Amino acid sequence: MRLHRLDITAFGPFGASQSVDFDDLSAAGLFLLHGPTGAGKTSVLDAVCYSLYGSVPGARQGSGQGMTLRSDHAAPGTRTEVRLELTVAGRRLEITRQPPWERLKLRGKGTTVDKAQTWLREYDPTTRAWKDLSRSHQEIGEEITQLLGMSREQFCQVVLLPQGDFARFLRADAEARGKLLGRLFDTRRFAEVEKRLAERRRATEAQVREGDAALLADAHRMQQAAGGAMELPELAPGEPGLAEAVLEAAAVARATARELLTIADRRLSAAESARAATGRELADARELDRLQRRFAEARERAARLAERSDAHRAAQERMERARKAEAVAPALELRDAADSEHRRAAAAEARARALLPQALADAGAAPLAAAARRAAEELGGLESARRAERRLAALVEERAGLDRQERADEEVRQEAETWLADWETVRTALQSRVDSAQEAATRAEQLAVQRDPARRRLTAARQRDRLADDTEAARQRALAAAEDAVEARAHWLDLKEQRLHGIAAELAANLTDGTPCAVCGATRHPAPARKTAGHVDREAEERALTAYQTADELRAQAERHLGAVREALAAARAEAGDTPTAQLAEEAEELEGAYTRARATASGLHAAQEELRRAEGEREQRVAAQQQAAVRSASRVAGRDRLEREQAALEEELTRARGAAESVTARAAQLERRAALLTDAADTARAAEETARRLKDADARLADAAFRAGFDTPADAAAALLGDTAHRELQRRLDAWQSEDAAVRAVLAEADTADAARRPPADLTLTTAEQAAADADRRLREASSARDAADRCRAELDRLSAHAATSVRRLAPLREEHTRVARLASLAAGTSADNERRMRLESYVLAARLEQVAAAATARLLRMSSGRYTLVHSDDRSGRGRSGLGLHVVDAWTGRERDTATLSGGETFFASLALALGLADVVTDEAGGVRLDTLFIDEGFGSLDDQTLDEVLDVLDALRERDRSVGIVSHVPDLRRRIHAQLEVVKGRSGSVLRQRGAG
Repeated sequence: MRLHRLDITAFGPFGASQSVDFDDLSAAGLFLLHGPTGAGKTSVLDAVCYSLYGSVPGARQGSGQGMTLRSDHAAPGTRTEVRLELTVAGRRLEITRQPPWERLKLRGKGTTVDKAQTWLREYDPTTRAWKDLSRSHQEIGEEITQLLGMSREQFCQVVLLPQGDFARFLRADAEARGKLLGRLFDTRRFAEVEKRLAERRRATEAQVREGDAALLADAHRMQQAAGGAMELPELAPGEPGLAEAVLEAAAVARATARELLTIADRRLSAAESARAATGRELADARELDRLQRRFAEARERAARLAERSDAHRAAQERMERARKAEAVAPALELRDAADSEHRRAAAAEARARALLPQALADAGAAPLAAAARRAAEELGGLESARRAERRLAALVEERAGLDRQERADEEVRQEAETWLADWETVRTALQSRVDSAQEAATRAEQLAVQRDPARRRLTAARQRDRLADDTEAARQRALAAAEDAVEARAHWLDLKEQRLHGIAAELAANLTDGTPCAVCGATRHPAPARKTAGHVDREAEERALTAYQTADELRAQAERHLGAVREALAAARAEAGDTPTAQLAEEAEELEGAYTRARATASGLHAAQEELRRAEGEREQRVAAQQQAAVRSASRVAGRDRLEREQAALEEELTRARGAAESVTARAAQLERRAALLTDAADTARAAEETARRLKDADARLADAAFRAGFDTPADAAAALLGDTAHRELQRRLDAWQSEDAAVRAVLAEADTADAARRPPADLTLTTAEQAAADADRRLREASSARDAADRCRAELDRLSAHAATSVRRLAPLREEHTRVARLASLAAGTSADNERRMRLESYVLAARLEQVAAAATARLLRMSSGRYTLVHSDDRSGRGRSGLGLHVVDAWTGRERDTATLSGGETFFASLALALGLADVVTDEAGGVRLDTLFIDEGFGSLDDQTLDEVLDVLDALRERDRSVGIVSHVPDLRRRIHAQLEVVKGRSGSVLRQRGAG
């Protein structure tokens, strides 16, 4: 990177525009930047940094996004600007930056803030012209940082070498060195690795603790399942050996549970055997009791059957007659159905014949059918006349529609003519409203300009009247305070004079024999002065002085207040003049009223314009509607003529078709009704004849069936029939009697039942067996419950043990990961026993960088110190701290290695200079090899003797061999004689200026 030119305007102490030609200064390799303290030497370097990064180093940036960078000496209309022209990475660029600027508003009073501006341009050697690249702060910042390869902090340490910082760096402890090197080499990623490892260690530790807590919870549940017989390990979550202890305790609990289950199984088997024996005895007793009761019940049922034997024989006879009548039932049903059908057919025939004309009332079925066919044929001939009648109705409706349209169009034409007749009057009135509102808007704008001055004058006049009264009151208070101060001063002077007159008595009060007098020196005091009445002592004088000072301060305050009131009064009079306040208030009120009325009138401008536009649109619509109505009226004339001709032809056709009827439809309805009546009468006559024949056949079959079934008449057969419900009930009673008789006979014939009936009663034996069985059941339930509890305990312990074993297996990889991560985190944090020097990872990386810096600095330090001193990196621990960032100097004259804090002031300067140059080389290589052709070194040369100064300048001059230019910032007068290329900063009351002198 090489600087070419810097232009500064209203920046820092520079009120006007200043320019620096670095090409001219760099021609000699070394150039001097000097000037008195506070002139602005550092501001030149700040301008370079601000142009590149948009901010300046340290606290000089201030607040307000750079608004404090503006020069206090700049003219109000001059904006702060910094422009830097440089070459970096083979590209010639020009950067222009303007910080935020608070300026006066162009209209009205007050100030406004313009935003910061940035421009980046590049010189094109082909076209020999500058081309714009960007105006975005972010894009320009990223572009410059990428080209330089350095952040602002690195640039300020590498290009603007601050010797004071490096002197502190030499004497600093490891922590302070680590902070600076960390900013320069950006080792945050290694610190982030340490942080991520620590976080990962805490995360895995929390997961392991969580898993152990779950494992302990399983252990507590196993202890509860085991009934408290299980002993838990006295270990906390996360402690080693917890998993093994829990699994061992679980194994013991499972073995105990299995032993208890075996004992419960044996007790259950014994209870089951006893229960089976008592069960057999109880079953025998119950069977005997059942058989005895069964035999007794069978004897009782046989007696009841003998009592109902007569009723049973009568029911059997009734059932036999019903079975014979069932053979006649189909004939009876057929005859009843034929009779019902014949009655319905006869009634239908009577109703149909009642509707026929008298001439056909007694006709047979065949004549009626022939008459129906003739009516249907006549009806078919009227279909064409029906279509003509429907078309005629449509024509009438169509003509009525044309008449309605004609009336509607006539109304449209008349309404449009009426509205258009008043159009010019309406348009003139609306246009007049628009013009009046526009004139009012113009008048309101003019009055608005006059309102603010009138209000300010009225406010100033009211303030003038108020301040006039305040001025008189302040003058009276100032006069009274002055009088009080004069009186207090006179009182103080009187007391002071009285004290001086009696000072001898005051001094004598402190005299003692043998002590010299403070006035004459005598040790004897034969006649010391005595205090008289009204003597003034020191306290009284001081109280009077205090009262005078207080009164004088009140006087000064009153005079200052009077001056402030008078200034305010003068300002108010300058604004308001001598016009009375009432007159100004009246003028302001009239102006406000006129403005309000004008605004009210002007507010209707938009509404008037909209109403005018709507009226014009309505006029266009009405004209168009009038024209369209005329066109439609003309087109309807031809249609009406065609409809009249078609209507006349259809009416002639319909007159022939309808005959005496009112219409074709009425004639067709007459024929349809006649054909339907004739057809219905013919059908009902045929049906009546058929049903009469079927009824006669059914009577003959019924008489034959009754005779064959053994009945004298069909009526006797019908009486013997049973309904479904009566038949089912009778059959149920017969079946029930037979079933009961068979069941009783079977029970009385059973051998075991008869044998049981001959044995003694089983009541006492049954009671004893039941009590024994109940006792056996209770013991069996107790044994079964105990066995189930033991089995549940064993199953629960097996389940919990399996779950615990699964948890242990699942946690095993996590425990291994936690162990590995914890070891890495401790190693990176420098707390591990394996890290013998307790060096953190970031410190280890920085130690490597510091070793490179020490090696690069030593190459120049040897020359500056005439081969005496060498900088070396030390990774020894200091006290109880951590090692890695130690820096020592090796003295070749003594062969001893000592701390850099033991160097003298001059030695510290050139050692820190060598360190700064070495650091610049290392950071440059770290930044990707960006070449730094321009460097600045700030102060420290005054601590060197002539020989050392020559050697230091020789080292700096040797930088020219690498085509570098070095700017030295110093107050040392001898450097002005040694370095010919100079940039002098001259300060003055109107701001600082720059004077440049080249190498020639």
